Amino acid sequence: MSQRLNRRVRLLSGAAFGAAALVAVSSAQAQTAAATTQADEQPAEVGEIVVTGIRRSIEASISAKANNTSIVEVISAEDIGKLPDVSIAESLARLPGVTMQRLDGRSQQISIRGLGPDFTTALLNGRELVTTGDNRGVEFDQFPSELLGSVVVYKTPDSALVGQGLAGTVDLRTVRPLAYGRQAIAVNYRHEWNDIGALNSGTTDSGDRYTISYIDQFMDGTLGVALGYAHMSSPYQSERFNAWGYPNYSDGNLLTGGVKPYVMSSELERDGYMGVLEWRPNDRIHSTIDAFYSEFKNTQVLRGIEFPLAWGGLAESPGRTNTVLGGCQITNNVATPNVCRPGPSLRPGYTVEDGLIVAGTWDNIKGVVRNDLNKRDSNITALGWNTEFVANDDWTLGLDVNYSKVERNDIILETNGGTGRNINGALDTLGFELTDDGVTRFTSQLDYADPTLIRITSAQGWGSDVIPGGQVGYMNTPSIEDEIKAARLTANRTLHQSPFKSIDFGVNYSERSKSFVNDQYYLGVPGGGDLFVPSEYLLAPTDLGYLGISQVLSYDALGLVNSGLLDLVRNPNADVAAGNWEVTEKVSTAYVRANIDHNLFGLPLTGNVGMQFVYTDQQGQGFEAQQISQGVAAVAELTGGAEYLEILPSSNFILEVGDDMFARFAVARTLARPRMDDMRASRNFSFNAGNNNANATPTQNSPWGGGGGNPELKPFIADVVDVSFEKYFANRKGYVSLAAFYKNLESYVYTRSVLFDFTGYPTGGVTPVINEGVLTTPENGDGGWIKGLEFSVSAPFDIFHPALEGFGGVFSASQTDSEVQPDPANPPTTLPGLSETVMNGTLYYERYGFQARVSGRYRSDFLGEVAGFGNGRTLRSVAAETVVDAQVGYEFQSGPLEGLSILAQVNNLTDEPFKTFENGDERRTIDYQSYGRTFAVGMNYRF
Repeated sequence: MSQRLNRRVRLLSGAAFGAAALVAVSSAQAQTAAATTQADEQPAEVGEIVVTGIRRSIEASISAKANNTSIVEVISAEDIGKLPDVSIAESLARLPGVTMQRLDGRSQQISIRGLGPDFTTALLNGRELVTTGDNRGVEFDQFPSELLGSVVVYKTPDSALVGQGLAGTVDLRTVRPLAYGRQAIAVNYRHEWNDIGALNSGTTDSGDRYTISYIDQFMDGTLGVALGYAHMSSPYQSERFNAWGYPNYSDGNLLTGGVKPYVMSSELERDGYMGVLEWRPNDRIHSTIDAFYSEFKNTQVLRGIEFPLAWGGLAESPGRTNTVLGGCQITNNVATPNVCRPGPSLRPGYTVEDGLIVAGTWDNIKGVVRNDLNKRDSNITALGWNTEFVANDDWTLGLDVNYSKVERNDIILETNGGTGRNINGALDTLGFELTDDGVTRFTSQLDYADPTLIRITSAQGWGSDVIPGGQVGYMNTPSIEDEIKAARLTANRTLHQSPFKSIDFGVNYSERSKSFVNDQYYLGVPGGGDLFVPSEYLLAPTDLGYLGISQVLSYDALGLVNSGLLDLVRNPNADVAAGNWEVTEKVSTAYVRANIDHNLFGLPLTGNVGMQFVYTDQQGQGFEAQQISQGVAAVAELTGGAEYLEILPSSNFILEVGDDMFARFAVARTLARPRMDDMRASRNFSFNAGNNNANATPTQNSPWGGGGGNPELKPFIADVVDVSFEKYFANRKGYVSLAAFYKNLESYVYTRSVLFDFTGYPTGGVTPVINEGVLTTPENGDGGWIKGLEFSVSAPFDIFHPALEGFGGVFSASQTDSEVQPDPANPPTTLPGLSETVMNGTLYYERYGFQARVSGRYRSDFLGEVAGFGNGRTLRSVAAETVVDAQVGYEFQSGPLEGLSILAQVNNLTDEPFKTFENGDERRTIDYQSYGRTFAVGMNYRF
C-alpha cells in the first residue's frame, strides 16, 4: 500500500483549517447563527421553484447557483418533462467552462475546464454511475432529458461529495414528488427530420420523441410518486470524408496517401423509464426509492469507397516462378491478370499550392467499395434507496444503498467489394481536386454501382495472412459490462454557539467491476473466390455526389453475413487476445465536513471545510499473448493490482461582501482514476529471432518487444484553487460572475517505453542473446498545470428599459491554458480536450405565451479523441467550430387549450461541419463531416 501523505497535502490541510481557525478567532465579534439544514445538499431543493418557461428555468438555475456552497452551474427544467434542449449534453455545453465534442453530429461527452471526459464524474441523484463507453467518460445521450428535473455541475468539490471528478462532477437529478408538492401529468411529442435526407438505401430521415410524466402525493402529503417514460427514435445523417494522411511525393511536396469517404445514415432509438417513491410520515423519517432504466440502440449504415493513392502499392502473384524479377517488373508495371497489379501512378502536370499537391490525375487505382454497419445495443439500470432519520434535535442519521449496471454489445462490420481479387480486376483513372475544406473530389472512369462489375472480394489482398487471397471484410463484436455496488452511512451533528453550524460525517464503500470482451473476425468467401451480391440483398445504389463519384453498389451487409454466404474466421493474433480485460476497484471513503454559518467582521460567511480519506484496492485481469507464427498466438492469464490511500482536503468559503454580492474562494486536492483500459493487466509481446545477434542491446535492436496496460497505475492528482465573484440583481433574475482557477497537476498518466525483463518468456526454442527489451505501457509521470478565466452574465433586458420586458440574454466566455510534461525527456504539450477559447450565448424572448430563443456556442481548436484504425482510440487536432440552434413556441395560457404549448426547433442551423487535421495544418484534412440541419416540431400538454 502506498500512502501519499506528502508536504502538499499538509499545506492544503493547513490552508483549509487555518482559514477555519480564522473564523473561530473572529467568533466573538460574530452573531450566533441558528442551526439550519443546508438546503443545497438535497436534490429536491431545485425542484421547489416551479418552472414553466425559459425565464423561470433561468431564474431557478440562478437561485440554485447562488445558494450552493460550492462553485456550481445549474440547469433547471422549464417544466415537468421538459429540459431546455433536446439532450443533456446540449444543455451542459451551454454552461460557462463546459464544452462538448460532437460524435456523428450528436452531443455526447463533455469536457469541464479543458479536461477531457475521463476526468469528469457523473452522478445520478448523488450516486456514481456506470458508463457505456470503454472507460469512465459518461455518454450523456443515454439519459432522456425529459426525465430529469435539473442538472448540477460542481466545479469545486467538498468532502461530502463522494465520487467527485478532477475536472468536475455532473449530478443528474430526478424530481422529488413531495418537494414538487402538487399533482402533475404531462405529455410531450416531437417529430424531427434532417434536411439532407436519408443518404443510404433502407434508412429513414425522420423520427419521433414522446414522453409521459406523472407526479402525485397521497396520504395527506406524506407519500409521493413520480413516474416517467420517454421514447426517442432520432435519425441523423452525415457526408464524411477521411484521408489516410499526407506523405511526401518524390519531388518533396505533400500529397494524399489515400481516402476513405462515406455517407452515413443512423437511427438512435432509446426508451427510458424513471420511478421515484418518496415517504415522509413525519418530521423525523424521510425515505426515498428511485429507479432508472434505459434501453439504447444505435444503428449506423455507412457506404462509400476507399481509394489507396500514394500509399497504395503494387501487388504480384504469390505463385510466380521467377525468383529474380517480380511479376510487375517482368511486365514493366503493366496490369496483367494473375501476374501484376501496378501501384498508383501520379501523372505529370499536377498542381501544387504551398507545398501541397491539390489537383491532378491518378492512374492504376484499385478502389475498395465499402458497405459497413455499426450497431450498438446497451441498457443501463440504476437503483437507489436513501433514508434519513432525525434522532433528536442535534443528530440526523442517513443510509444510502445503490446499484447500477450497464451491458453493451456492439457490431462493427466492414465488407469490401471491387472489380476483382487483389491483382485481378479493372483499374481506374481518377482526376482529383482538393476543395477549400480539404475534401478531395474525384472524377472516375468506372461504374462502381454495376453489380456485374463490382463483387464482394479482397480488392487489395488485405488480411491474406489469415484468409488466403485476402479478407472480404471484418467484424468486430466487442461487449462491455460495468457494475457498481455502493453503500453509504452518514451523520449530521448540529452545533450551537459555534462558527460551525453543523458537522457531517460519512463512510462510503463501493465496488466497481468493468470488463471488455474483444471478439474479432475476418470475413472470407468460401473457397477463396469472389461473390457477386445475390439479388435479394441488393439495394438501390448510394449517391456519392459530394465526392464526385456518382454512385456505388449497395447491399444489406449484415443480412449477407447472417445468411452464411460468408465465412467468419476468428482473428487469432496476439493483439486481439490481449485486448480482453477486466478491472475491479474497491473504494472505501471516509469524510468529515464542518459547515460554516458565521459573521466575519460583520460580513456573512458560509461554506465548509473538510477532508476525505480514500482507500483504493484495484485489480486488473487480462491475458499475456505472444505471436508465435503467422496466425498462431500463445495466451496465458495475467493479473496485477495496487492499493493506495489518498487524503483529500477541501474548503469552500462564501463571503457576502454586499447586497447579493458574493466572493467565493475554494481550495482542494482532487483525483481522477486512470482510464480503465490503461489499468488492464493484458499485454502482448514478441521475440524477433532476426534481431537475436551480437548487435542486440536492450534499447536498440533487441529481439524482445511488447506493449500493454498497467494495473498498478495510481490516479491523476491535482491541487486546485478557485476564486469567484458573483453579483445577483433584479431579485435574482440575473447575475454577473467572474471566476479564475488554477489546477496544479501533480501527476499525469502517459504512455512510456520502459525496460522489461523477458526472462522465461518463450522463444520458440531459440536461445536469446539478451533477455531485456522495451515494453510500451502507461505510467505515472510528472504533471503540469491548467489555468483559466471564466466570465458569465445572465440578464432580463427589462432592467435596461420597460419596453424590453420579455427579452433577455445569457452569455459566457472562458479562456484556458495548460501545459503537461509527464516525460521530462519530451517537450511539454497541451491537454487533450482543451479549447483555449470557449464562448456561449443565448438570446430569448418570452411574453404573452410566445417563446423564442437562439443559442450559439463556439470552441477553438483542440486535441480530440476519435475512432481510429480498428475502432481504436486516436487523438487528432479538431478544428474550431460554432454551432447555432434556435427554437420558437407558443403556450396557451387560458381557454380550452390552456396547458398546451407548441414548438419548432432547428439544431445546427448553419450546418457547421466537424473537421480534424494533422500536423497543425488545416489544409491536411483527416476527417470532414457534414451533418445537415435537424428540424423538429412538437407539442407539450400539462394537465
